[in-house]
Amino acid sequence: MPSAERGTVHIVGAGLAGLSAAVRLAGGGRTVVVHEATAQPGGRCRSYFDQQTGMMIDNGTHLVLSGNRAVLDYARTVGGAVTLEVAQADFAFIDLATMARWTLRLNDGMFPWWVFDKRRRVPDTKPADYLPLARLIWASGDKPLNSVIDCSGPLYQRLLEPFFLAAMNIKPSDGSAKLASALVRETLALGGQACRPLIAREGIGKAFVEPAIAWLQARGVTIALEHALHELRFAGGQVSDLEFAGESVPLAGGDAVILAVPSYAAQTFLPGLNAPSSFRGIVNAHFRIDPPPGAPAMLGLTNAMSEWIFTFPGRIAVTISDAGEWFETPREQLARDIWREVAAVMNFPVELPPWQLVRERRATFAATPEENARRPGAETQWRNLFLAGDWTDTGLPATLEGAVRSGNRAADLIARNRRFAA
Repeated sequence: MPSAERGTVHIVGAGLAGLSAAVRLAGGGRTVVVHEATAQPGGRCRSYFDQQTGMMIDNGTHLVLSGNRAVLDYARTVGGAVTLEVAQADFAFIDLATMARWTLRLNDGMFPWWVFDKRRRVPDTKPADYLPLARLIWASGDKPLNSVIDCSGPLYQRLLEPFFLAAMNIKPSDGSAKLASALVRETLALGGQACRPLIAREGIGKAFVEPAIAWLQARGVTIALEHALHELRFAGGQVSDLEFAGESVPLAGGDAVILAVPSYAAQTFLPGLNAPSSFRGIVNAHFRIDPPPGAPAMLGLTNAMSEWIFTFPGRIAVTISDAGEWFETPREQLARDIWREVAAVMNFPVELPPWQLVRERRATFAATPEENARRPGAETQWRNLFLAGDWTDTGLPATLEGAVRSGNRAADLIARNRRFAA
């Protein structure tokens, strides 16, 4: 039985931020309860069986790189890392306008030998073209990316634009140079050893959600699904009660709360919270079809609607970032337009195979300098309330790595803090 000093931690939200916080706290002497409003944990990081296509699909196609240490530590802890297939730091691209193909091949070490080899670097670039990346790494303050580096030319169009677009989910030239700088420092600047893709062949749920739920339950953590929080009540500078449908949960002096919900949900519970309020959408398309023999695990497209094509056993997934312009397009028309690009790249018939679209209007906060400045830290004005989520101030865009770091940060603040004693 935990002491009054250690108390209970209530985690509101079972996305990756909330689950990582629970994993961090489990076994630390506190009771941990995770409250999830929906019937399925994972948030945007989940897999489910799709009746229309008859296959398991991911709610969103998330790419994890070998340099994402927090995500990998989390996956190793809960046992999900064994489902991740580690690929080489080789990135295949195709220009849909010319059908030109090339592969970026990064060397493992921190010194970028690949930049000096025209067979490994971006076509039509010279080693000197990569020097502005150093200026980006050391840029001070925050401003739009196009005020720090030239957002044109082969290097930008064939590498930096698809790289930043995938990670930041915004037209890169308008995005935060500070966030772009963090991405470069933690990936490209460290070489191929930090850029190996880790592909969740069995689905992201198998890697990050299902094993975490089993791991937590085995350690006595309660996972309460379909348990939506309606209100936070405050007294004496702290959260005093959690109000659920027909149930009020009073908090004792040693209890704490981690609010791990999207920013727009957090603002409904905490009016006046300074948090990102502008968002960008993502479209994910899934097609039930066997990839052609020898197809790369992931393929980047330029001069195309589609951004990345991922191949899995029996299915192909396509991601379009910053996809707001496609949300009003009729679903079947959009699926056909995406499939035409896939068919052209992989020499498939143009006939549409079984398909499904997942469109999320508010997939991530808009990674502009202005919205980045609105991101709050983990601590709040209430001494027993902490925030977690990829929208909090993680130093990264809204990524899985950022989500896990935010959960870890909130959990660590509680674990090290003795002011919850009754």
